[in-house]
Amino acid sequence: MLNKRSKFIFSMLCFGFAFLYIPIALVVIYSFNDSKLVTIWGGWTLKWYVELFNNENILNAALLSFRIAAITATFATIFGTMAGLILARLKQFRGRMLFTGMIASPLVMPEVITGLSLLLLFVSLQDLIGWPSQRGMNTITIAHITFSMAYVAVIIQSRLTEINESLEEAAMDLGAKPARVIWDITLPIIFPAMISGWLLSFTLSLDDLVISSFVSGPGSTTLPMLIFSKVRLGVAPDINALATILIAIVTIGVCIAAAIINKKNKN
Repeated sequence: MLNKRSKFIFSMLCFGFAFLYIPIALVVIYSFNDSKLVTIWGGWTLKWYVELFNNENILNAALLSFRIAAITATFATIFGTMAGLILARLKQFRGRMLFTGMIASPLVMPEVITGLSLLLLFVSLQDLIGWPSQRGMNTITIAHITFSMAYVAVIIQSRLTEINESLEEAAMDLGAKPARVIWDITLPIIFPAMISGWLLSFTLSLDDLVISSFVSGPGSTTLPMLIFSKVRLGVAPDINALATILIAIVTIGVCIAAAIINKKNKN
């Protein structure tokens, strides 16, 4: 039997989940609404999904966003893992404080400041060396890698601090090279953390609006930028359909990642 404290905690838990997931459920339901007005229910239909897949602007923006997110997540995971290994395994080296600050700064820096600084950097590089010739996919990807790798580094560093270093030391005592130790022992252990970092970087890149708005150019409109421009004029049913598809993709991705991590932990 639940006491008063347990009832209160359970009620707050239910309220929290309801606050988070009821709006998402409403978006999914209204994506099947036959009426053009979001506030009026007109019956069930799939026409907004058909209209969505016939909209080239949305499809191009979605394709661009997914390409940028995939590239960003891959490079952010590589660089973030390297940074996490340095912070966790090299306890003392010259410039450690500066390096730690550079890794942590994207986590606390306002996105407006980050976007503005990157915009000024790309403009200065264009004046000095002629690159980039224009702002687009490349500049957006570089900007996303810059802040995403910081999150990966924190995840990897946290995971490495929980690992007993005696495993790596024993391997080196048996004659294994440091690179071999990292490849055969360290990386398999932190692989679930790397998957988590990849998924987080992918989500951060796919969701980013502010920084992308600063470093993008003509013909490089990402999906969040397109959605924001449409929502300013009112929520359209096809946007609800698009949001539903994104929710489904994220849910499937999380389930696959959870299955991989659970299988890895069992082994």
